[in-house]
Amino acid sequence: MLKKISLLSGSLLCSFFSAQEFTQYKNGLIYSENAMNKLGKVVDSLNLKYKTCDLTKVFYSQLHTIGYAVKMDTGNVSEAKKDMDLNIPIEDFIRKYPEAVIEKDLLIIKSKEKDDERNDIIRIREIPVNGYYATSIGFNYTKELYNGPSKNKWAYNYWEKSSNSDEQIYGFFFPENFKSIPLAPKYSRQIIYSECLIDPSVSKFKEDAKSERFGVSFPKGDLKKLSKQEKEKLLDELRSIELIGNCSQDSAPRMQGVYMALLSAETANWEVFLKSHLDIVNDRFERVSDSGYARERRGTYIKELESLNINVPDLLFGITFRIENPVNNHYFGDVSRLGKAVSESKDVELFLSQLLSMISDKNLDDYNRIAAYFFYLNCNYSIKSKRERKINSMKLIEAIKRLPKYLTDQIKIESIQV
Repeated sequence: MLKKISLLSGSLLCSFFSAQEFTQYKNGLIYSENAMNKLGKVVDSLNLKYKTCDLTKVFYSQLHTIGYAVKMDTGNVSEAKKDMDLNIPIEDFIRKYPEAVIEKDLLIIKSKEKDDERNDIIRIREIPVNGYYATSIGFNYTKELYNGPSKNKWAYNYWEKSSNSDEQIYGFFFPENFKSIPLAPKYSRQIIYSECLIDPSVSKFKEDAKSERFGVSFPKGDLKKLSKQEKEKLLDELRSIELIGNCSQDSAPRMQGVYMALLSAETANWEVFLKSHLDIVNDRFERVSDSGYARERRGTYIKELESLNINVPDLLFGITFRIENPVNNHYFGDVSRLGKAVSESKDVELFLSQLLSMISDKNLDDYNRIAAYFFYLNCNYSIKSKRERKINSMKLIEAIKRLPKYLTDQIKIESIQV
């Protein structure tokens, strides 16, 4: 058995961050040639499996609508709350409460989520096109409330006055019902491909895994020298604890992620491997705090996926779409991180072409069109060539003109990198 070293996730690690995060093998990847060969055989069988999948399955966009956001912490807040309960028309509300801060023509989405206690809640939030603070509210889930009509209704969170804060209310007014529309078959097939490769029935961590911030041990030495049983035992141990980072530069959660990916690659445990590697690509790790400069310095490792016989564009687009009817435990990607990863892809032009097509697609829902816009922005920002960035920016500006007017009007063209 290999010796173990203890990587303390804490203040000492917050001052350390390596330019080269993970050791590379002779093949230029963070996984050995032997491990890649094992994974390649699994991918080949999954690609065959995909051909037998039901490619006619239809996916639907996440519930969305256009509406108003209202914030009020001065004036007669209690009276405003009563009026919201009576579904006062928005025009009357604006006249009656001039002190309220009101934004109109916002893209608003509704989703079923879990709170910190793992209870089902309804989350309603605006999608800020220009990256400003977004209003978000949540309340207990009921099927009737989630699926019921919302036209000309209010939804809000209210806080009474306390010793620490003033009375306040945050909410939304919806002129129309939320809607969910079918995605085109070409998009649904990409989602099906991602679900074929990413087994939703197997989680990266065990169901009873504990969260930990200190003292998780990682193996020291050459993993290839371990027996398969020893590798499986180590992987089982790592899947039992989810390490929480203490600051932006705390590398321990990502170290745990790469060790899990390494061990699952060596044992051809595809289900855990792909989730572990995608978490590295998406930088999906729990941290107490995280800052932009630290995120910029983390690698994405898309090359490892491209070195397998994977249709990487279909895989990454499949986890990009925001949908209402995913399978349980569907893997959703982060468009900001995926944008950076795609900027390093051998298929970057193919990615950018589809993103422009999605932004311009009038049959695609507004939420996924805006997600494609942010995906494109993040990719272009990370491209090294200034000339290429300028050309891409000009193409993006043309695509933006095809968005619904209420979205186009919110995008500041001058802020797009040219």
